[in-house]
Amino acid sequence: MEVLLNDFSPGLFVVQTILLLGLIFLMVKFAWKPILNSLNERESGIQEALAAAEKAKADMQNLQADNEKMLQEARSEREAMLKEAREIKEKMISDSKEQAKIEGDKMLKQAQAAIESEKKAAVADIKSQVAELSVAIAEKVIKEELSSNEKQLKLVDTMLSDIKLN
Repeated sequence: MEVLLNDFSPGLFVVQTILLLGLIFLMVKFAWKPILNSLNERESGIQEALAAAEKAKADMQNLQADNEKMLQEARSEREAMLKEAREIKEKMISDSKEQAKIEGDKMLKQAQAAIESEKKAAVADIKSQVAELSVAIAEKVIKEELSSNEKQLKLVDTMLSDIKLN
């Protein structure tokens, strides 16, 4: 530090101070404004970029909200379609069951009618056969009863005695 004080020259100090002030003056006159303008432009550019980023972020959130809303609508629409399909399926099943029951009842009635008619035909056939058998038996019995004169006279007497006169 002593060396600096020994080498100190006031003229040189004044010249250097004038040069420094001149340099500062020139810087302020010619370079300071462009530097400040570029700094201000850079700051405004950064602000605009931040605002654009915020806007993009807000737009992205809006898009996500819209996508979520559309997804919810799609889910609810899908649920509605599935519910409608289930209702249609259940209606078709119940209609088919009802139709099958109606057809089954109809077939059962037809079968019962067929059984009844077959029963009547069988009863009629049995009656016919019984009548034929009765006639055949009666014919054989009468032939035997009437085979001799003595039996014929006895039969006539029996029948006359059975008849009551009023």
